[in-house]
Amino acid sequence: MIDSFINVDGILYAVSMLLAVISATVNSFPSIENSIDADGVLYCLDMIGVVACAVAGTLLAQHKGLDVFGCILVSMVNAIGGGTVRDIALDRHPLFWMVDLNYVIIITLTSLIVQMFIHLSHKIDKPLKFFDAIGLATFSVIGFKVALTQGAVPMIAVMMGVWTAIMGGMIRDIICNEIPLVLQKEIYITASVIGSCSYLLLDKLGIHTGINDMIMLVVVFVVRMLAIRFDWHLPSIRLVK
Repeated sequence: MIDSFINVDGILYAVSMLLAVISATVNSFPSIENSIDADGVLYCLDMIGVVACAVAGTLLAQHKGLDVFGCILVSMVNAIGGGTVRDIALDRHPLFWMVDLNYVIIITLTSLIVQMFIHLSHKIDKPLKFFDAIGLATFSVIGFKVALTQGAVPMIAVMMGVWTAIMGGMIRDIICNEIPLVLQKEIYITASVIGSCSYLLLDKLGIHTGINDMIMLVVVFVVRMLAIRFDWHLPSIRLVK
């Protein structure tokens, strides 16, 4: 049960505050304020991923005994690390979080709210993987779409989706002295790749871009959650015992 890991009242209060922050941020973004377009949807997805990864980063940092600023640092790295690596690889400047301070503000507020209102009483494995799965799904879509808009070929776009989704978590785990989750026998990168391939397939079939974005998001999240639920792992390729 999730309430055995996290104080339920704290979550409800924290979520209400986060929704208020995100709502204010989204209302200040011109393309979303005037109409619901593709860019607006992607921006909302990006913010959802940022919040989820900031929560995951803060949970792990708290578990490791880091102070308030250490938790903020880890949440920052987790939430924008992958997108930063992606933009550098694509020579996309200036970096997105340097021109839109909403990222830094929301990550900082999320980390502070988690530290104040969410109490860990047991292992953090399940909640950490849940929020990681949200970040994996949203950032896979964001990275994949950004690469396509930059003129990348499909294979590179798939790679950028993976990089955006995993790099922040890898740096987070290294800072917290953990073996990166993505380097273990987890269905993690595989979920991102499956989602990107589903997008490419449905795009060939003429599915609307907005619908396709949502389908990719759901595919990545569902594959990852099923892997967690049923303990799926990648098979070994060793041929000699």
